[in-house]
Order: sequence, then C-alpha cells, then structure tokens
Amino acid sequence: MNKTPKRKLKFELIPAGCWKCNLHEILSKQAWNYIKNDAKVRAGGKCTICGRKTNNLDAHEVWSYDEEKGIQKLEDVIAVCRDCHNTIHIGRTQAVGNSEKAEDHYIKVNGCTYSEMRADLGAANIDNERRNKIGEWRQDLSWLKRFIK
Repeated sequence: MNKTPKRKLKFELIPAGCWKCNLHEILSKQAWNYIKNDAKVRAGGKCTICGRKTNNLDAHEVWSYDEEKGIQKLEDVIAVCRDCHNTIHIGRTQAVGNSEKAEDHYIKVNGCTYSEMRADLGAANIDNERRNKIGEWRQDLSWLKRFIK
C-alpha cells in the first residue's frame, strides 16, 4: 500500500468492483435523504474538508478497503462542498474534462506543490490498480447502525 502524506483532501478512486455499490444506489430515497441531511447538520453549513461556508453541500461516503478480506467498509458520510467532492472523485472529474480545477483545489486545500499533488494522484492510481484486481468486494455497512434506535 502506498503511503502518501496526511492530507485534509484526498483522491479516492473507487475500485470497479464497487461501482454502483453506494448508499444512494442501495437505500430508498427517504433513507438516503435522512443520512445525507444528518451529514449536513453535523457539518453546520461548512465543508467538512476545506471549511468553506456554503448552502450547497454534497454528501460524501467515506470508505476503507480491506484488500486481504475483500471488504469495502463504510466509515462515515460527510458533507463536502462541490469543489472538494469533484476533487475526491478525480477519476469521474477527469472523465468529464474538469481535472485542472480539481487539481488546483487539491493544491490549495492541502498547501502542497503541483509535484506533490501529482505524486499523491499517482499513489492513488497505484492503490486503485491493485484494488481492481480483487474481483468481488463485500460491503460492511455497520456504520449505519447509528441510525437504528
């Protein structure tokens, strides 16, 4: 596993075996809206990553990956601004041709250089290549227990 420096904003590339395996896809609209609104309330009108105040926050699912066991684990759902969200999902952002703005945002939020950003992106791509070799991932959604009373 690649060791990139601790950054506030990270590139998160989703392994192909986990595409469409997100809360928005698997939960009812009502359940997803409840979780999304909870994240926004906890954020208090600010992006959880960069701190920018905005009324237009996205809900972002934070996942960890246990490559030995093939488990994708939900760690949190946080509220982030659109610029942070586009940067986190750099693969999708690159596909639609908006990567330069996302790269600039990454550099600004993390206070790093262009070459450090490129090294971090390279490390994220290496992690993703390795994770793509795992054909099937199981999900651990135990984080959701916090909503069950």
